[in-house]
Amino acid sequence: MIIDTADLDPTSAYKLLIGSVLPRAIAWVSTSSTSGVGNIAPISFFTVVGRFPPILSITMQPRSDGVTLKDTFVNIRDTGEFVVNITTIGQADAVHRSAFEFDTDVDEFEALGLEKAPSEVISAPRIADSPISFECVVDRIIPMPPLPDHVVWGRVKRIHIRDDLYLPRGRVDVGALGIFGRLAAEYTMVDNIFTTPLPEPLVEELAALRAGRLDGHAADYSPIDTTAWSPSGSTKELAK
Repeated sequence: MIIDTADLDPTSAYKLLIGSVLPRAIAWVSTSSTSGVGNIAPISFFTVVGRFPPILSITMQPRSDGVTLKDTFVNIRDTGEFVVNITTIGQADAVHRSAFEFDTDVDEFEALGLEKAPSEVISAPRIADSPISFECVVDRIIPMPPLPDHVVWGRVKRIHIRDDLYLPRGRVDVGALGIFGRLAAEYTMVDNIFTTPLPEPLVEELAALRAGRLDGHAADYSPIDTTAWSPSGSTKELAK
């Protein structure tokens, strides 16, 4: 099958992208409004775009109404700062719940039962239990017309990393992180590590396997087919 992107509507294009670019790292972004209300959002349109100085990139869609800007973006735009927190498997449910569209005046740290930790050089709080956090100031904001999407580049000013994860010569102990990533509208556990080449029989065996589910759902289940999913990246209600 060949798909001409000119024939796609925004929702169809989004489904194809999130179902193809896999797995995606999750930026658990914490911000504060100009009035001090804490906000948390998981963003999987997330990557590194510069190493010296370190610069991270996040891309945000509007809320599920397709028009209203998300509180995370408004806070970043208005304050010029944010924190990218790295997530672990123990935080997976809180990460998922943080995609719900809370009212703007709700402090999401309190709503989600998460502890704030102070940053060093910005006012936006960190998520205390996150093993790695990046304090960022806005480097640039790039509108993505015709939709009200925005790309934000954040210049990293401070990196917080749990002591046991920071190894000699500046290496991160990635095997101890318990990281998980984003698939389409679901998640995947990062539970193995390898270098190449792998033994050919093992490669053939793995290539023929379908990914196993950890949650008990049927093999062909996806939240995309439920009312829980919206093309905004927000979660509207718990999947049944």
